Amino acid sequence: MQNTKILIIIYCLLFVILPYSIIAQEKEKQIVVYSIEKDIEIDGKASEAIWKKANWANDFWQWRPSDSLKAKKQTQFKMLRDDQNLYILIVSKTNGINFTTPNLKRDFNTYGADYITLLFDTFNDGTNAFSFATNPLGLKAEGLISGGNQNYRSDRNYAWDTKWTVETSIEEDQYTAEIKIPLSAFFYDNKNTSWRFNLYRKNNQGNEHSIWIRTPQNQTVGNLGFMGKIIFEKPLKKARKPISIIPYLSGSSQKDFVNNTQENKLSVGGDAKIPIGNALNLDLTLNPDFSQVEVDDQVVNLTRFAISLPEKRQFFTQNDDLFKDFGAYGDVTPFFSRRIGVAEDLNGNTIENKIIAGARLSGKLNSNLRIGLLNVLTDADIANEIPSNLNTVFTLRQKVFERSNISFFYIDRRTTDKYDFISKEERKNSVTGIEYNLATKDSKWSGRMFFHKSFTEGLDEDDMISGMKLQRNTLRHRASLELIHGGEDFRSDLGFYRRTGFLKVSPNYTFRIYPKNPNINSYEISERSFLVFNPRLSYKLTDRWFITSIRKNYLNSTNFQFRLTNRYEFLTDGFDPTRSSDGIDLPGNTSYDFTEAQISYRSDQRKMFNFNTEISYGSFYNGNKLSVENEINWRKQPVFNASLTVNYNKIKLPKPYSSKNIWLVSPKLDFTFTKTLSWTTFVQYNSQGENLGVNSRFQWRFAPLSDLFLVYNDNYITTDNFSPRYRSFNLKLTYWLNI
Repeated sequence: MQNTKILIIIYCLLFVILPYSIIAQEKEKQIVVYSIEKDIEIDGKASEAIWKKANWANDFWQWRPSDSLKAKKQTQFKMLRDDQNLYILIVSKTNGINFTTPNLKRDFNTYGADYITLLFDTFNDGTNAFSFATNPLGLKAEGLISGGNQNYRSDRNYAWDTKWTVETSIEEDQYTAEIKIPLSAFFYDNKNTSWRFNLYRKNNQGNEHSIWIRTPQNQTVGNLGFMGKIIFEKPLKKARKPISIIPYLSGSSQKDFVNNTQENKLSVGGDAKIPIGNALNLDLTLNPDFSQVEVDDQVVNLTRFAISLPEKRQFFTQNDDLFKDFGAYGDVTPFFSRRIGVAEDLNGNTIENKIIAGARLSGKLNSNLRIGLLNVLTDADIANEIPSNLNTVFTLRQKVFERSNISFFYIDRRTTDKYDFISKEERKNSVTGIEYNLATKDSKWSGRMFFHKSFTEGLDEDDMISGMKLQRNTLRHRASLELIHGGEDFRSDLGFYRRTGFLKVSPNYTFRIYPKNPNINSYEISERSFLVFNPRLSYKLTDRWFITSIRKNYLNSTNFQFRLTNRYEFLTDGFDPTRSSDGIDLPGNTSYDFTEAQISYRSDQRKMFNFNTEISYGSFYNGNKLSVENEINWRKQPVFNASLTVNYNKIKLPKPYSSKNIWLVSPKLDFTFTKTLSWTTFVQYNSQGENLGVNSRFQWRFAPLSDLFLVYNDNYITTDNFSPRYRSFNLKLTYWLNI
């Protein structure tokens, strides 16, 4: 324990004395946004004479394959504004008209596609921004950026929706995008005379990423530490933001074959978005219905821990960084929104727990202080012994220094009544915490320090968790060190955590090589590791992972990787990795040391046919395991996409323990007939869960952000007597009305 305290003190000193180094950046680019009086017709041709009033911004740099050269195919843009709208004109040079456009969906996936993305940091904080993306066909994808856009997985939220207009025109050597974004789509401080801005582009013909503001290729493209500036000729007025009312009407027919019940339901409800000034928004929901939400991807779980699945319900995803971005991903997250509206029945099956109503206030109190308040009431399900809960989250985030912030949160879950089936200890749980998030101007240094404390009846001894992570990321080197100490009595009913009562130490290092080879972008040699100690067992080592990998990244976006993993696990409790219904647990109080080798290859995602494959083999606890994971994709762009995921795990353990062949097979067919009409069918077979599921969804966007959904779900038990479990038809109509 004394050694732990010494480590914490040393780590805190590193944060205090850490120099805010600044790389030598090019002189800040900026353009003036001139004001106009008349509306511009958006036709993608830029034929209006008024565009001559604006100046071109150009001189784009490569981000990849090299961050030290000017882009071979240049892009230029200009901007104008009136009192209601911001207008952007973009001209992108090309080699012909052979573009990669996988589909016609809104919020299209930019991976492997030609696209343009615009980033607006309206509060000039280097941490949050609005994202608008389009492509040569004029598709739309908008999102909210958080965390400085330093992490692809956690810092980009594309569930946010707003109304805007884009049209494009294609010529032999270029395409033009003309864009109109209502100023009411942004949150901003009208006292600011400028916004930070950047624009980046992927040109698949030359496999070139280019960007207006030069950005090191070891940083994510669009990192908010590297931005130019747009300066408004005249000050902005307060935006006249409309109140948005989004009612829905939903009808469903459901049959439960296990319990032999059938139900037909008609539901009415809706959402409302109420602006408060220029920087705050109040979201309300009444009797929400999530029948149109895409189903979760099935996974195979061979670990002794629970897994977390991503949130897809829109009410919880907008501005979600204010609520979810706390703790340490994968180890302890004090708020995990899927704990709300989802529960378990008496047999341990996951079921919906109806949400009665919810409210969310989020945004800026001023240029440096953000606020988040979430309050959701769920219904009681007496038959399954599920109480009605009032769930509350309150957060504050204050900017400090150039791009860092200090955050505070309070989370509370409590039952609305004293139910006979709920003990006194289970009636309520609260968690509070404070965090410091570090991000230097050049993004070379990043990190986090946090301290959380829970309040649960009967658990008041070691009920705290603290941690810190510090990372240095330069062109050739990325090194990080993470330390987390979790108390045995720490609980967060609305959070996700793998374990309690542990000390985790995790050092990681990556070395990059950029060869002078026209076909290879880089080599990455990484050593990742973590060690977990159990305080209850005198800090006995219970987990140790050493992961060595070598990755080769080609300029055509393919990559090849070899990975060697050595694991040590001390099982404090019995555990069956196959999760067989009749399996025998590996004994507790036993240690295992095993090693696995893996090779993986991802092909060129620009091709109509592409694939991603991984093969691994090695010892596994007291036996061995062979794993093969394949994802195959084929498209007839932009109308049809087909994919097939086939995962196979062959686990062989000595008798009497369980040996099993586990299959996960998931074909998916995706038709996008037009920009407003799509149909997706997703089939998933998981032999570990003995489950076959079918989800088919038809969507018609008949008006801006207004949809008609027809959804069919079918679920089967795949044991010896293959039989249906659940079937439903859902018809849902939503309409977005601004008043």
